[in-house]
Amino acid sequence: MKKLIVACFAIASATGLMAQEGGISPKMYQEIQQAYKGTAADKAIGNAIRNESIKKLAVNREVRPLLNDHFTNKVLTQGITDQQSSGRCWLFTGLNVFRAQMIAEHNMGSFHFSQAYCFFFDQLEKANLFLQGIIDTSNKPMDDKMVEWLFKHPLSDGGQFTGIIDIVSKYGLVPSEVMPETFSTNNTSMMAHLIELRLKEDALTLRKMAKDGKKAQDLLDRKTSMLGTIYRMLVLNMGEPPATFKWTLRDKSGKTISTKEYTPKSFYAEYIGIDLKNTYVMLMNDPTRPYNKLYEIDYDRHAYDGKNWTYVNLPIEEIKDMAIKSIKDSTMMYFSCDVGKCFLRENGTLDTKNFDYDDLMGTTFGMDKKARIATFASGSSHAMTLMAVNLDKDGQPNKWMVENSWGEGPNHGHLVMTDRWFDEYMFRLVVDKKYITKKIESILKQKPTRLPAWDPMFADEQ
Repeated sequence: MKKLIVACFAIASATGLMAQEGGISPKMYQEIQQAYKGTAADKAIGNAIRNESIKKLAVNREVRPLLNDHFTNKVLTQGITDQQSSGRCWLFTGLNVFRAQMIAEHNMGSFHFSQAYCFFFDQLEKANLFLQGIIDTSNKPMDDKMVEWLFKHPLSDGGQFTGIIDIVSKYGLVPSEVMPETFSTNNTSMMAHLIELRLKEDALTLRKMAKDGKKAQDLLDRKTSMLGTIYRMLVLNMGEPPATFKWTLRDKSGKTISTKEYTPKSFYAEYIGIDLKNTYVMLMNDPTRPYNKLYEIDYDRHAYDGKNWTYVNLPIEEIKDMAIKSIKDSTMMYFSCDVGKCFLRENGTLDTKNFDYDDLMGTTFGMDKKARIATFASGSSHAMTLMAVNLDKDGQPNKWMVENSWGEGPNHGHLVMTDRWFDEYMFRLVVDKKYITKKIESILKQKPTRLPAWDPMFADEQ
């Protein structure tokens, strides 16, 4: 077989198929091939890998003791949510932050806001954001970078904390029983596919109207008509959002406290009642960019009249300090990370030492956080609710806990992470401004550096 491969290389070389410099020549192939020694250990490992999952074989069983559910500081909550087959982690996480506050303030038992209600308006607002973006760029060619980005991202069920601010501030909140989940909210792919197709076709129509010299009002009228079709599709999949509803507040013993009629905005005002746009600040740990600077992501918002995601880039230790202050004050936080890295699903733990791929594969995987980001090997992918920290005798964190939105599982629906994992794969944290430092207050006064919508570091969290 080896002689046959070498002969093939020789024929390819002779016919000019491998003439280009930089290809694998026969000589180079021999050197590559000879690097593999085929030891007894290699054969044993190869036999194992060919018949079993690499992740199972690489599990490091020595890191388990630290990752238990004991924590020195923990925010209490009631009930685990489940986003099912949807990318709405950002929405579940943001509402879980508010839910914990409402439960604590009113001494309630289990309670959930309606994710379906917020998701309805999120999809409608994103449809408008896309169509208006198409109108705004209608004088640019189809291969323009921004136009291309718009057509690639007409709609998504993923998002950021900006979506919480944009949607909840504008449309309010309702309890889950007022607008419950449906098959399409729990399984978003087909609904999203059809709406995206409709939007892309509508976008071509708007571009043609602009090219034909139609007036701005004509484009606006046509866009409104198009959004009427999107509204109908959303109603068919989710039901129509309520304008008013009656709801009973009960304490954790089940005793009725009050029964009132609400609008979604009056319900929000009574039970949350804060100015979201001026209460929270997004913190980021991105070592590829200078720290202590303010950044803004172009088009990273959920509504056209919303606010682009703006964040302060900080060293990880400063972010931890604010996280600890928040948890000690019984306040959960929106937290996002690269959840798929070093995740041992069987026990719901995240640790850089969960898997020993180096010894299994006989090589090393040594990139640091900065290098992984720069090479697109890592980035924020999932949002959860940060709600616990364990401090050692010196007051330093050694592990953290988040409330996830994947239903019940190990640790009763929570994930536990080591502090070393937090350093490597945590990216974003949203904190109440009352926990930030004077330095951050000063940074927030800077004119933000604007980054493009297509920057890969800022993909939607799902």
